[in-house]
Amino acid sequence: MATNNEYIELPWTMNSSSGDDEAPKDPRTGGEDFTQQFTENDFEDTPPAQRVQFILGEDVDSSGTHVSHPLFSEMGMLVKEGDEIEWKETARWIKFEEDVEEGGNRWSKPHVATLSLHSLFELRRLLVNGSVMLDMEAQNLEVMADLVCDHMVSAGTLPPGVKDKVKDALLRRHRHQHEYAKKTRLPIIRSLADMRNHSSSKIEEHAGNTLGATTPISLTASEPGPPGSNGNPNLSTAAGGMGRFLTVPSGKPSNRALEDMVKSPSNQSMARPGSGTELSEQQHKGNTHFMRKIPPGAEASNILVGEVDFLERTLSCFIRLSQAVVLGDLTEVPVPTRFVFILLGPPGSQSNFHEIGRAMATLMSDEIFHEVAYRARKRDHLLSGVDEFLDAVTVLPPGEWDPTIRIEPPAAIPSQEVRKRPPELPKEEVDEEEEEARLRDENGLTRTGRLFGGLINDIKRKVPWYISDYKDALSMQCVASWIFLYFACLSPIITFGGLLAEATGKHMAAMESLVSGFVCGMGYGFFSGQPLTILGSTGPVLVFESIIYEFCLKMGWEYMTFRFWIGMWVAGICIVLVAIDASALVCYITRFTEENFATLIAFIFIYKAIENVMVIGKNFPVNQGIYDCVCTPPIGSNASVIEYAKYNWDYCETYNGTLVGGDCGSPPTENVFLMSVVLCAGTFLISTVLKEFKNALFFPSIVRQYISDFSVLIAIFAMSFFDYSLGVPTQKLEVPNELKPTLSTRGWLIPPFSEKNPWWSPIIAVFPALLGTILIFMDQQITAVIVNRKENKLKKGCGYHLDLFILSILIAICSLMGLPWFVAATVLSINHVNSLKLESECSAPGEKPQFLGVREQRVTHILIFLTIGVSVLLTPLLGHIPMPVLFGVFLYMGVASLKGLQFFDRILIMFMPAKYQPDYMFLRQVPIKRVHLFTVIQLACLIILWLIKSFSQTSILFPLMLVVMIGIRKALDLVFTRRELKILDDIMPEMTKRAAADDLHKLDAEVGLLARIFPWGKGSRGRVVTKPPGLDGGLPASGGAGSAGLISCTTSNANEKEFEAQSSLLKK
Repeated sequence: MATNNEYIELPWTMNSSSGDDEAPKDPRTGGEDFTQQFTENDFEDTPPAQRVQFILGEDVDSSGTHVSHPLFSEMGMLVKEGDEIEWKETARWIKFEEDVEEGGNRWSKPHVATLSLHSLFELRRLLVNGSVMLDMEAQNLEVMADLVCDHMVSAGTLPPGVKDKVKDALLRRHRHQHEYAKKTRLPIIRSLADMRNHSSSKIEEHAGNTLGATTPISLTASEPGPPGSNGNPNLSTAAGGMGRFLTVPSGKPSNRALEDMVKSPSNQSMARPGSGTELSEQQHKGNTHFMRKIPPGAEASNILVGEVDFLERTLSCFIRLSQAVVLGDLTEVPVPTRFVFILLGPPGSQSNFHEIGRAMATLMSDEIFHEVAYRARKRDHLLSGVDEFLDAVTVLPPGEWDPTIRIEPPAAIPSQEVRKRPPELPKEEVDEEEEEARLRDENGLTRTGRLFGGLINDIKRKVPWYISDYKDALSMQCVASWIFLYFACLSPIITFGGLLAEATGKHMAAMESLVSGFVCGMGYGFFSGQPLTILGSTGPVLVFESIIYEFCLKMGWEYMTFRFWIGMWVAGICIVLVAIDASALVCYITRFTEENFATLIAFIFIYKAIENVMVIGKNFPVNQGIYDCVCTPPIGSNASVIEYAKYNWDYCETYNGTLVGGDCGSPPTENVFLMSVVLCAGTFLISTVLKEFKNALFFPSIVRQYISDFSVLIAIFAMSFFDYSLGVPTQKLEVPNELKPTLSTRGWLIPPFSEKNPWWSPIIAVFPALLGTILIFMDQQITAVIVNRKENKLKKGCGYHLDLFILSILIAICSLMGLPWFVAATVLSINHVNSLKLESECSAPGEKPQFLGVREQRVTHILIFLTIGVSVLLTPLLGHIPMPVLFGVFLYMGVASLKGLQFFDRILIMFMPAKYQPDYMFLRQVPIKRVHLFTVIQLACLIILWLIKSFSQTSILFPLMLVVMIGIRKALDLVFTRRELKILDDIMPEMTKRAAADDLHKLDAEVGLLARIFPWGKGSRGRVVTKPPGLDGGLPASGGAGSAGLISCTTSNANEKEFEAQSSLLKK
């Protein structure tokens, strides 16, 4: 074994061994030699990253031989199990490492591989001095073993006398973990297997003698066998000669020959060419359950390490087959093998070999080295891949972390494309204003200069997706979203209807709200530009309606007629706004304004949910005083009054008693409030816990996903059943049971003129219509901006102009029918989007699901409001749902809509000590004092909006204050730099270019600095462990909470001088 000094020096010198790295060919295939036509320049002084980028930049040959595939890596060690010497599976990789836990006889949890630098350096030394055979042509394991042994003998690394022993070791049986599990559970199976193997060996011996006498097979690489074997090495081992060659060192030497050693099925197939697959399937059954985790088209990489007593020096060989081949029982799953790494050595090196094997498997699972291994044409290419990997690893110093801790796979893995591409030449600075203008143009937020130009563009953008808006709804997730949003929309519509009845003298109430929801929801669902937006009733609209009604009462006018003209003016003004592309002004609604509005609406939902429960407490107090109702015995009964007085209101009639007292007309209500609190809190908690159940550790993933999707529905039914079983008279949902106007004096069509209203009333209706237009425009467009947020990864485009056009038509219809106006509801829309989020399906063990986008479709919107329209027919069922349960749904929606709002995250950060603050990107790039200043200003605006909304005298100014918010955000350009606003908010469009001085501020580069001194230098002790590149998300960032001296050595983009400096330090 080499010394430690050699380990440090070798990885940074490109001394590859002389000789041809191309694999010899199977003499039975007759294939032509692989000729290398390579134009690569001398890479002696080039950084490894550039060498790898050059290798990966070459064109793949037309034959497809060097096209990369997903890799499954498996490591086996040569062990002695009882009397059998075999290869035992000890670890496997798809993306993350899984180890066999010997004590528990099971697989470990997937974790990020942590490697010692010593093992990486030693692996590099083996690739420099060992055998490298690229594009070997072998169809089974025995041919591969012959070619490997012949290559080592010809290279002088393997003495000819032990060639047969090495081959014998390579052809040993491979036992996999799932086979051990079966063997442990059913011991009787082993006895039956031994009987079968014993009888099989006799059949093979007889067949071998017969075959050797009649049809001898000649192998170029074979050595003369023992007498009686007819020169065929396969037959010699089948006859029992195998036990003479191989002995694994153990504490108890055995003198008996190991005739019952079982060879690999791929080797046995040599006795009858063409039947290898059949025999392999008979003797080796792959782990079909784990096969579901393997990516389609995957190939295998097998690492075989072990110690034997007949070798005096270490042997290693890296093999790449020209074509992937299923090599019998070599792999746990029936995946063709493409790469094999063999490492055999003398006794006493087992632990080192195990670490080197893990290093090789981790390299093969690395995205960049994996590509290099497929593209490599010679040994130097593999060494370049190792050097690039060493440049990109992250070092964890000894003594600052616990090596026994397994690092959990990160939630998100950074892209490795930067390591593949050469550094781009510095481009001319892109004008940020031009870039923002381009993005606005893609979203339809620029003026087209022609009438209805924006509307036409929206229609052109949405028409190609219209059919897919229905096809994409074929998912159980849409069913869960539909039922959840149905209850979420129904309750506020009923509640809003009750409030509207009080505000308008019952001209509009719950029935009109249901009909309006049906009409507006269906029209918007079929024809809108963004059907993810949910329409609903809002507080500002209610205030507007109450002000108009009070004005009409004071003037003695007909309210519904005057409201009809206001609605027509609002619809007309909105159409004019669509014609002149006024929705382009949405670009001035930045994150500052939209998150203020969204947070306000979320707080309103939370506040109203709690307030409604408290109102129940006032109506049904816990301490009611005297309840005047006593159960008395029936007339003619001999029982005393005291005996019947113990029965409460529920059981008195059961025992034929008579209730006497003034309060006997209604049941006791002292438990109503407490029950309401339990129902509301229970619904909220069950919904919240089950929504996150998809990340739990129980049940298969599809079961967890269904439970998560139907979480709110499960909570509603569970708490409703709980309420029904206890029989407490809580408040229930009241739905109208007849389809007719609430007020008998009005119909479903509103007359445009009335004798009570003067002729000029339609003209002055334009003034309240202007205020209503501002209210509707701001409500609609702010919600649309939140739904179309880039974080949602929507693919089908926006439709601001089309949405406003459809909404204006719906307002005209509602005004004609005397129905409430529905506009975009922020919290409902956010929850609709959240309920339709798509995540990647996890395949590799340990891989976390990634957010892919939202299931964009129209069907859920249509079904929600279709069901609301037929709710009149569902009154008998809906009447059993307690109102506190729906208040719990309100509370859940309000809290859920706060998730993901940067504003709310910044509010929470204000109360956290610095060391416990989350590692948000904006905290890395903006000073914390500036972050707090921005948050305080935004919080002050939120408080002002809350105060204006809370008082009826000022609530009508709420939409105007949203416009003021945009002005306040514009004024922040004078307080914060452009860089700070770009990180904390969005850049607003500029009328003139800002000063160039502010543009000099650039975002901090998120590239780790080169660590120039490594911990294994002079005087260092302990073990230095590295993490593979691209998996840094598994540990806390440097400087954050829990950081333990993490040293980043990501130097894939290091220049040549830095690389030379690092090399000189290592050599010292």
